[in-house]
Amino acid sequence: MINGYYDAVGAMVTQFNRLDVISNNLANVNTAGFKQDDIVIGTFERLYQEKRDILPLENNTKEAAKFINRNLNKVPQIVEEYTNFSIGNVIKTSNPLDVALKQKNAFFVIDANGEKVTRAGNFSIDNQGYLVTKEGFKVLDIKNKPIKIPPNAKNITIDQNANIYVNKTLIATLKVVSIDDLNTLKKVGDKMWDFIPGSETINTTNSTLQGFLEKSNVNPIKEMTELIETNRLVERYQKVMTTFMDDLNSDAINKLASVRA
Repeated sequence: MINGYYDAVGAMVTQFNRLDVISNNLANVNTAGFKQDDIVIGTFERLYQEKRDILPLENNTKEAAKFINRNLNKVPQIVEEYTNFSIGNVIKTSNPLDVALKQKNAFFVIDANGEKVTRAGNFSIDNQGYLVTKEGFKVLDIKNKPIKIPPNAKNITIDQNANIYVNKTLIATLKVVSIDDLNTLKKVGDKMWDFIPGSETINTTNSTLQGFLEKSNVNPIKEMTELIETNRLVERYQKVMTTFMDDLNSDAINKLASVRA
């Protein structure tokens, strides 16, 4: 009977983890360049089938182990986490330092304790004249150098090929790269990713839109619906746990205690 309690606990923990993902998506609805995270929920049996079948146990205990774990086989587990890299809404800001990317698999390269990629193109200029992200990380050019804007620059133009002009003079080209296998990216923070060196290719041709900004691709209505659904599941699992601990266990103890020797 206690196995049913363990099932409910495992399922509720999975829903708590799902709540964390949904809450983070909702918190970044207005974050430029943010990509929605999601999870796939499967069963304990699916997650551990191969390992269970090769348990290094002797004297028929492998079959016994299958029997003992049978009640846990259907506990919901997070079997996969992934990021939705679809392009978010692109809005016109007319800010010359706002830049949007045209392709789904294109990224800016920045120096954030090592090279990282990002879709967030809401850049600014720091007090040293470097082009930086909102977090202060330097934006790199195709020579892997930080981009420095000349003092008192008034006419900054970024063409569709990622070239940066100041007063019609070319000063740098944004390092825009394409990554074919987006599954190889590892998320760092909310809108940056680590990438495997060599998996990227420079792709600046017809890549950028100046004065536009890509917003988050999170659908707030969908996320709110999933938030309500997940909260209700947590409440149901809590009721199941209470039933096991307060009602069924108590009833079993009372019946056992009443049995005469």
